[in-house]
Amino acid sequence: MAQKRFSSGSGPSQRQLRVGELIRHTLSQVLARGDVHDPDLNRFSITVGEVRTSPDLKIATAFVLPLGGRDADAALVALNRNRAELRRLVSREMTLKFAPELRFMIDETFDRLDETRRLFSDERVQRDIARTDGPEDEELD
Repeated sequence: MAQKRFSSGSGPSQRQLRVGELIRHTLSQVLARGDVHDPDLNRFSITVGEVRTSPDLKIATAFVLPLGGRDADAALVALNRNRAELRRLVSREMTLKFAPELRFMIDETFDRLDETRRLFSDERVQRDIARTDGPEDEELD
């Protein structure tokens, strides 16, 4: 039985990170310039927060969010409809052996940050934080 190249606990390789960032940067530029000939897509100002690539670099998942987070589903539909043209435009500006298949997902990082901020501002959490800052710190001195 062949061994897996990456264990389930290991993260992406340096090459995956480097290629993902290159794709993110290139895709951001293509979208910002409005190179795709689709007025529905060009009406959105889309942020590409992160791109994760598969270990073989043949699939790139872009985590995107339209400015302000409004109409995210419509932006996702427009991106998926123009996936082939976006792949061609991105690959034209990069020097990879293969143009990766592009997949798009809504970037929920900002939602998680807002939820984390909300949790930390909750008075019960603040009380628990204050409680853990007190007696244990005095014992360490």
